[in-house]
Amino acid sequence: MAGERLQHVARTALGTARLVAVQPGRALHRMRPLFSGIVLLMLCACGGDGGESRDATLAGTSGHWVIVNYWAEWCKPCIKEIPELNHLARDHPEIRVLGVNFDGATGEDLDRQVAALGIDFPVLPQDPAAELGTPRPVVLPTTLVLNPAGEVAATLVGPQTLDSLLAASLLSEEETLGE
Repeated sequence: MAGERLQHVARTALGTARLVAVQPGRALHRMRPLFSGIVLLMLCACGGDGGESRDATLAGTSGHWVIVNYWAEWCKPCIKEIPELNHLARDHPEIRVLGVNFDGATGEDLDRQVAALGIDFPVLPQDPAAELGTPRPVVLPTTLVLNPAGEVAATLVGPQTLDSLLAASLLSEEETLGE
């Protein structure tokens, strides 16, 4: 759906650019508000408005393996593992990836941090530790692996790679099946 929105906005922007190109009499500085509006539309179409992050919940993950990653903008290991989490979210749709801002940022501050760090997966608006019945992490990054029943199957401390995240999910699945 977001891809379709982005394609529509891109086609609209391209059409506008063609229109501007055939109107050489217009001063470029007068076109600045138009281009600013196009950029804003493209950011919104790409999820740059943060709406998806604010709407993220654990409720929609029932029946799926879920990775819940605690991060902070000041945490260098967190920043290092974000591309791995993005890769997991993009290439393994059977596993849900959710982020949690350790500092409790909300609204525009959360949106700014998500954009600055290049986070492509949804970020929960609140810490789910109480809901999961688990203590709040004291070390970052910390990643929780939830089984399809919504139970914490593994807790991973320190930066993770795509391989370590997949291995934790698979090992947890084998342990669950073996019970």
